[in-house]
Amino acid sequence: MKKSILSFVAVLAVIALLSCTAAFGLNVGPLSIASVMDEEDGIRRGLDLVGGSSITFEAILKDDYNKDNLSSDMASVQAMLQKRLDSLGYTEATVELVGDNRVTVDIPSINNPEEAVSVLGATAQLTFEDAAGNVILDGSGIKSATSGYGQISQSSMANEHYVQVTFTSEAQEKWTEATKAAANAENGKNYIAIKMDDEVLSQPSVSSEYAQTGITGDSCVISGSFTADSAKTLAEQINIGQLPFSLEEVSMSSVGPQLGEKALSTSVMAGGIGVLLVMLFMILVYRLPGFVASIALVFYTALDLVILSVARVNLSLPGIAGIILSIGMAVDANVIIFERLKDELKNGKTIRGAIDAGFHRAFSAILDSNVTTLIAAAVLYFMGTGTVKGFAITLGIGVVLSMFTAITVTKFLLQRMADFRVTNPKWYGVKKNTKGEV
Repeated sequence: MKKSILSFVAVLAVIALLSCTAAFGLNVGPLSIASVMDEEDGIRRGLDLVGGSSITFEAILKDDYNKDNLSSDMASVQAMLQKRLDSLGYTEATVELVGDNRVTVDIPSINNPEEAVSVLGATAQLTFEDAAGNVILDGSGIKSATSGYGQISQSSMANEHYVQVTFTSEAQEKWTEATKAAANAENGKNYIAIKMDDEVLSQPSVSSEYAQTGITGDSCVISGSFTADSAKTLAEQINIGQLPFSLEEVSMSSVGPQLGEKALSTSVMAGGIGVLLVMLFMILVYRLPGFVASIALVFYTALDLVILSVARVNLSLPGIAGIILSIGMAVDANVIIFERLKDELKNGKTIRGAIDAGFHRAFSAILDSNVTTLIAAAVLYFMGTGTVKGFAITLGIGVVLSMFTAITVTKFLLQRMADFRVTNPKWYGVKKNTKGEV
C-alpha cells in the first residue's frame, strides 16, 4: 500500500511539474524550456493569430525573355519560396501568385518586413563548386535540367536513371576547364558539388577518362544511384535555381492578426471549455475511471504543449484544431477501455482482473484507429503545404501522445486505485440491476 501511494503521488507530481512548465517555463541549470505563451522562444504562432510580414515580389523580365514560359516559371518561383520557408520552419507561411508576374509571401511572427526579406531571400542561389569551394558556375549558366532513363553511354550495359544538364554557350568553356581539373584531382577530390543555398544537392565525381579534354559539348549527364523520383527532384531543383529572371520587392508591410487580436485567447478559451466539459462527462458517466482519465488528459495536454514549444512548431488555427481533435481521440480511447472494463466487472471479475482484461481487449481497436489517423497525418504532412502541414504536425504528435497516455498513464493510475482497495463496482460506472446484482 505504501509503495502504491508513493508511486501515485510521484505521477501526480510529474503531471503538476509538466503543467507548470507548459504555463510558466522551466530554467534549471542547462535545462531551459520556454513557456508555451512566450512569443520569442515558445510556440510560434501563425499569421492568422499574431500577424507578421507581407512581401510582394515582382519578376524583372529581360527584353529577350519568352513570355510564353512566364506561367510555368512563376509556378517554379512559388514552389521554390514555399520550400525555402518550410525548410526554415515557417510551415504556416503562405505563398500566393498575384497577377501574371508577382508573388506575395506572408510570414508569421516576423513583424519587421526587412527582416523577413533577409530570412527569405529573393531567389534560390544555385552554384556548381569544385572540391576547394570555388564557384565554377551559377544558375545563369544553366539552360535546363531534365531527368531520364536509359543507357547513358555506348559502353553502358544496362539502363539507369540520370539527370541531363544543358549549359549556355557562355558556360561551356568554364565547365570544360573545371571538369578537366576535377578529373585530374587526387585524394577523392575529383568531384563537382551542386549546391542550393550552400546545401549540397548532389556531388557527382568526374571520371578520369576526361583528364585530357574535360567534358565538352553543351550538356553533361549525371548518373549514379538515382531512382525515378530522386532524379526528377534533382532536375527540378536545378531548374528552380536557374530561373531566367530575378525577383524584386515591390511592397513590404506588417500585417495584424488576420482573425483579430483576440483570436488566440478566444481559441484557447474555447479549447479549455471543451476539455473541461469532456472531463465532466467522463466523471459523470464512468465515475472513478473518468476522474483518472481526466488526470491523464491534463498530463497529455501539458506534455503536448511542452513538445510543441521545444520543437518551435508554428501554430495557427488549423494547428489548434489538430490539438483539440487529438484530445478527442484520447477520450475516445478511454471510452473504449472503460466500456470493456465494465463488461469484465459484470462478468464477475475482480477490479484488478477487469482492469487488465479491459485494457488488453481494447488495445487492438485503439491501435487500429490511431494508426489509420497517423497515416492520414503523414499524407497531409508530406503532400500538403502551409497550414495543412501545421495541422498534420499537431495532429500526428497528439495522436502518439494520446495513445501513450491512454495505454500507460490511465492504466497505471487505475491499478493504483485497485491497490487502494477501491473495489466497489459502482465507482467504476457499473450499475446494479433490480435484483441488486451488477
